[in-house]
Amino acid sequence: MLDLILWFILTVAALLSAGHALLHKRDPRAALGWIVVCLALPGVGVGFYWLLGVNRIRTRARDWQAHGQGMPCATPPLCEWSAELTATLPFRAENFASLLNLSDRITRRPLVPGNRILPLHNGEEVYPVMLQAIAGARQSLWLSTYIFDTDRTGRQFVDALGDAAARGVEVRVLVDALGEHYSFPPVRRLLRKRGIRIARFLPPSLTGRGIYFNLRNHRKILVADGTVGFIGGMNIGDRHLAADLSNPRRVVDIHFQVEGPVVGHLEDAFIEDWHFVTGRTLERRGAAPQPKAGEAFCRGISAGPNEDFEKLQWLIIGALNCARNSVRIMTPYFIPTRPIVTAINATSLRGVSVEIILPEKNNLPYVGWATRAYLWELLQHGSRIYYQAPPFVHSKLLVVDDSYALIGSANLDPRSLRLNFEFNMEVFDRDLSRKLALHFSEVRERAAEVTLAEVDGRPLPLKLRDAFAKLFSPYL
Repeated sequence: MLDLILWFILTVAALLSAGHALLHKRDPRAALGWIVVCLALPGVGVGFYWLLGVNRIRTRARDWQAHGQGMPCATPPLCEWSAELTATLPFRAENFASLLNLSDRITRRPLVPGNRILPLHNGEEVYPVMLQAIAGARQSLWLSTYIFDTDRTGRQFVDALGDAAARGVEVRVLVDALGEHYSFPPVRRLLRKRGIRIARFLPPSLTGRGIYFNLRNHRKILVADGTVGFIGGMNIGDRHLAADLSNPRRVVDIHFQVEGPVVGHLEDAFIEDWHFVTGRTLERRGAAPQPKAGEAFCRGISAGPNEDFEKLQWLIIGALNCARNSVRIMTPYFIPTRPIVTAINATSLRGVSVEIILPEKNNLPYVGWATRAYLWELLQHGSRIYYQAPPFVHSKLLVVDDSYALIGSANLDPRSLRLNFEFNMEVFDRDLSRKLALHFSEVRERAAEVTLAEVDGRPLPLKLRDAFAKLFSPYL
C-alpha cells in the first residue's frame, strides 16, 4: 500500500513539474529536456528540476523593482530623425534613430549626454589607473567583479581597498561565489581581515536560493566617489598583465574608464546587485548630478535572467540591422544564437562589411570547437573572420559604422546573452568608435583570415568533434 501511495505521489509530482516546464520554459529544447527528465526520473528528475531548472531570480527581482527599490524605469523621449543634426549627433541619423527607439523601449535607463569614455589596454594600463582612483577616493568605493585573484595584483587591490577603508571611505566589494574560487585563499578572507564589507553573489545553498552553476554575476564595475567608473571585460589578477611573457596564462584585454553622468548608471547597477545579495540598500555618496566630461551619449545596460527581455541579443540584432557601412565584432567566445546568425548573414547580404576577430586558441577548447562549427555559414554569406594568435585575447566590442559602440562584460555566447548577469554600455561617440575601429584594424593586420575552403577542408574527425560540441551550445 505504501509503495502504491509513493508511486502515486511521485507520478503526480512528475506530471506537475513537467507541466510547469511546458508552460514556463521559453526555449522549446529546454522545455522538452526537462519534461523528459521529470517523467523518466519521477523522483530524482523532479528534484533536479526544482533545484536547478527553475529561475527564482526573476521573481525576486520583480518583487524588488515593484516596490521601487531598483532603478526606476526611464522613458526618455524618442529620437525623431533629423537630417540637420546627424553631423553632430550620430544617434539622430535615420538608421540609428530606429536603434535608439528600440533601446529606449527595452532598457531601464535613458541615453545621457556629456560623457567621456577612455579605452585602456591590458593590466599594464588599466590597473594603475584603477588603483589611482581607489587611492584618491574620499567617500565611496564600489567594486563588482567575477574573478578576484589573490595573486600579486589581487593583493595590491586588497591593500588599496583596505587603506581606503582605514581612512573612512565606504568600501563595498561584490564577488561572484563561483568566480572567487579561481584562486586560493578566497579573496573574501583577505578583504575581511582589512575590515572591508564583501558579499558573494549566489553562493550555493540547499536552503536558500538554491544551487546555480549558471546565473553568475559576470559584471566588472568599479565606481569611485560616484565621479569616475570602470567597466569592460577585465577581472582582477596577474593573468591580465599581458607584457609578462613568463606567464603562461597571460590574457590580452580591453577595459574602459568612464566619466560623466553615465557613471550614475554604474552606481545604479551596483546598488541593485548589492540589495539583491544582502537585502540592504546603499545610498549614493558621490557628487550628483555629474558635470559634463565629454561629448559621448551613453546608456548603461544591465542584462541578466532577472530582466524581461534578452536585452543584449535584441540590441545586437538591432545594431546589425541598422548598419549601413561596417560592422566590427571582437569577442573571445563566439557561439551565436540562430537569430544572431541570421542577422549577421542578412547584414552581409545587404552589402555591409562584417568583420569578426576571434582568438585562434581558446582558453576553453570545447568553446573553440563549437565556434568552428558555426563559421562556414557566416563565411559563405560574405562575413570575413580572422584568428588572433596567442596569447588568449579576451577583448569584446561591437562597432557599427564608426559611430556606435557596444562595450562591457558580455561575450557573444548563450551564457552571456541568457544566463549571466552582465553590464554593458552603448556609446554614440564617433571619437571612441574611431579609436576602437583603429584598434580593430591594427589587430586584423596581425591576424590570419579564415577561409571557407579552410573550414570545409577540416579532417572528418575534427568536423565531428566540432559538430558534437555545437550540440551543447546553449550551455557552453
